[in-house]
Amino acid sequence: MGQIVLASRRRSGPCPLQNRGRAKTRALSSGAPHSRAVARTAQTRVKMSHLKVLRGNFARQLFKTFSGNTKRNRRCRNFVSASGAPASRSYATLPEPDLENRTLTSPWGEIKIGKETLTEYIFQDVELWMDKPAVTCGATGRSYNYGMLRMLVERCACALLSALRMKPGDKIGLILPNIPEFAVLIQGSIRAGLTVTFANPLYTADEIQRQFADCGVTAIATIEMFMPAAVRVAESLPGYKGTIFVGGEHDASKKIFGLKSLLMEDHETDMPDVNCEEVCLIPYSSGTTGMPKGVMLTHKNLVSNLKQIHCPKLMKHGGEKGHDETVLTVPPFFHIYGFNGILNYNLTLGFHIVSIPRFTPEDYVKCLVEYKPTILFVVPALLTFLATHPMVKKEHIESVEGIMVGAAPMTDVMLEKFLIKCEKTKDDIRILQGYGMTESSPVTLMTPYTYPHSKIGSVGQLMPSTQARVVSLATGEALGPHKSGELLLKGPQVMKGYWNNEAATRETLDANGWLHTGDVAYYDEDHYFYIVDRTKELIKVKGNQVSPTELESVIMELPEVADAAVVGMPDPLAGEIPKAFVVLKPNQKLTEKQVYDQVASKLTKYKHLEGGVVFLDSIPRNVAGKIMRNELKVLRPKKA
Repeated sequence: MGQIVLASRRRSGPCPLQNRGRAKTRALSSGAPHSRAVARTAQTRVKMSHLKVLRGNFARQLFKTFSGNTKRNRRCRNFVSASGAPASRSYATLPEPDLENRTLTSPWGEIKIGKETLTEYIFQDVELWMDKPAVTCGATGRSYNYGMLRMLVERCACALLSALRMKPGDKIGLILPNIPEFAVLIQGSIRAGLTVTFANPLYTADEIQRQFADCGVTAIATIEMFMPAAVRVAESLPGYKGTIFVGGEHDASKKIFGLKSLLMEDHETDMPDVNCEEVCLIPYSSGTTGMPKGVMLTHKNLVSNLKQIHCPKLMKHGGEKGHDETVLTVPPFFHIYGFNGILNYNLTLGFHIVSIPRFTPEDYVKCLVEYKPTILFVVPALLTFLATHPMVKKEHIESVEGIMVGAAPMTDVMLEKFLIKCEKTKDDIRILQGYGMTESSPVTLMTPYTYPHSKIGSVGQLMPSTQARVVSLATGEALGPHKSGELLLKGPQVMKGYWNNEAATRETLDANGWLHTGDVAYYDEDHYFYIVDRTKELIKVKGNQVSPTELESVIMELPEVADAAVVGMPDPLAGEIPKAFVVLKPNQKLTEKQVYDQVASKLTKYKHLEGGVVFLDSIPRNVAGKIMRNELKVLRPKKA
């Protein structure tokens, strides 16, 4: 998963201006230039793209009106835990590790697992920062404060149940970039008891259709740029109830619902009682091998992971919330790390989240200058951009006190270049590194806020209430310190299983509840873990998961192909890039370009065969018929 940063700073002065200008959704997704009307006097009327600005006491009063005077007041009045009070945490001292079985336990004790739903937990303390900005689009300046976000989540939930006639347990698919409405729609859906799956907006219609059909999606939410794909996918989904158009208007003839109208209309409905054991999110992951699979995550899984990350001993402020932090983030919210590890985590703490729907150097630098973030969530390529691009000046990153490098490992060389650029030391900028996967909600390992510089490169120690074992790849025997083997994990954040795929579930979750990560790791005498290799086949391209099986299936559609294998090859910028090895049928011919174009026409860009195409007489396989991918990575065959 990468490195995780939890940092904070004190800052005085006004918050960044909210809700500027009227920006079309098209500008959101494309990063196109936009105009802004800056509020200069108390009399200036500030507008936003979808709704009038609702702040402070007015937002509070409006929320109470909507939650208290309709039939939906069963659980709408307060976002508190199911027990009627905010969730508490309890950290106890754990016993010594089971040395006989070499099972390691967390040095940070246990969390108290409650019955809160995800939305209840995220908004349990929102009354303390109703006026503060919550989510902002850095490209357009459009922003919702916490009071407004809380109200819109509630109204969205009611609209989904009333206007779209969805029922608890129904599936909704999101095709959205990082925009403020993402938080409204996903939290509103979960509040309504629906199950959410999200797709990468860069996916082709075929890729989205496969995922949404497998999951059983009956409604889609998207923006104008992706409406053609959404409409095409919707036609193939049985029992389809409607498409929510962010930035658009109602069109009853096509089952299209404009988000603005949905949120402004009055919808009366009884809100369901949601059990924390119910599945609320099904992100898709390739897991340790094979085609992408739906990962069933419950409210308890996601809330448990947030509680684990919120361990006071791991945080700068000892777990205190509400500090004036501004987070600038690019990793997508439609990835489990972007959703639970960034969006949900920072909303729970009352931080200001600034993001952009599409990375451009101009928009990113503008956000650095305008919002002066204290925390950056980046991927290695973006850290390289910050360290080397002439557009980024030292003064642009002076406010930064913490960096999270996620989705792929960060090198010491990369970090040193950045520190030279900003003229700071490792003590000036804290870097908390961590590890996780979609199947674990995602965080399982993380460094404490303060840790020795000698541990840089480690993915940290076990999160509270988490256990681990490192087992031999040859014998399955549990190993001691400084011995590499497969990493196994167990904890309340581990998934319920794969959606409609018992066989894959049994391959990943054993009978004793251990999650087999497919990653090779070791731990030192202080129980800091280090990831050294992967046993799983997954290719990581700029943090995105690429299934070799999926690419191989697409290549095998070519009638000239007899066999194919795809591996990940090292790349200094992307981390890895896919490379194909192809065996042709007798008397058949294909060019590298034809194979490349076959994949490019079917799959999204980061899955393209940028590592090249090589033709072989045969694909190396073991006695069980499995592809020997490590041999292919070092193979130097002749090209056709």
